Amino acid sequence: MINAVGNPQTVLLLGGTSEIGLAICEEYLKKSPLRVILAALPNDPGRDAAVAQMKAAGATQVDLIDFDALDTDGHPKVIDEAFSKGDVDVAIVAFALDGDAEELWQNQRKAVLVANVNYTASVSVGVLLGEKMKAQGFGRIVAMSSVAGERVKRANFVYGSTKAGLDGFYLGLGEALAPFGPKVTVVRPGMVRTKFSAHVKEAPLTVNKEDVAALAVAASDKGKEIVWTPGPWRFVMMALRHVPRAIFRKLPI
Repeated sequence: MINAVGNPQTVLLLGGTSEIGLAICEEYLKKSPLRVILAALPNDPGRDAAVAQMKAAGATQVDLIDFDALDTDGHPKVIDEAFSKGDVDVAIVAFALDGDAEELWQNQRKAVLVANVNYTASVSVGVLLGEKMKAQGFGRIVAMSSVAGERVKRANFVYGSTKAGLDGFYLGLGEALAPFGPKVTVVRPGMVRTKFSAHVKEAPLTVNKEDVAALAVAASDKGKEIVWTPGPWRFVMMALRHVPRAIFRKLPI
C-alpha cells in the first residue's frame, strides 16, 4: 500500500537487471525503505549484482523471480508470484532488446525477436498488471518507451516501431485504468548512457540513467501520463512530428 506521504512500500521491476529500471528503484529508495521484487531471466548473469545493488540502496527485502519475456504463457504465473505476498504499489516495465539497426530490417528472425520482446511481451505483462491493479484499486505502472517511437526514423525503424507500439498501448492502458484508481506513466527518454546503448554513437541530449530515474519517479508521483527525459525532447519531438517526410528523412538525428 502506498503510505500516507505517497511513497510506495513494494516495487516490482520487470527487467530485473535493467540499468534504468534499477536506477528508478534506487530513486524510490532515496525517499523511504521498501521491498523490491526483481523479475529477471533465470540465466541473467547480472541477477546477483542487481540484488546486491538494491540491498545496498536500502531495500528492506529483495525478492527474485524468474521472468522470460518471450514466455508469454508463463507471464500469469510470474505476475501472480509478484503479487502473492501482498499489493504491488509500483510496477516498472523496463525490458527491451535492440541490435544493429541495418541487420534488424534484413534479418527476419532477429526482427521478430526484438518485436516479441519489446512489444508483445510488454503488452502481455501490461494486461496482467492492469488486471491486478484494477482489483487493488490503486497502483502505478511506469513503462519505459523512447523518443524513437514518437516518430519512427529510417535509421532504427525496427526498434522504433516496437517502442511506438508499446507507447500507444500503455497510454491506452492508463486511460482504461483511470476510472478504477491505478495510474500509468509512459517515460520517453532519448539516448541514455547505459550498456544497452554503448554500441551507438552518443546523440545530442544524452543523459545519465539517474536523470531518467528522477524524472520518471517525479512524473509518476504526480500522476502524469507522459514524461520526456530530458525535458527538451518534448519540444524537439513537437517540432519533428510536423516536419514533412521528404525533409525528415534527411535530418541527422
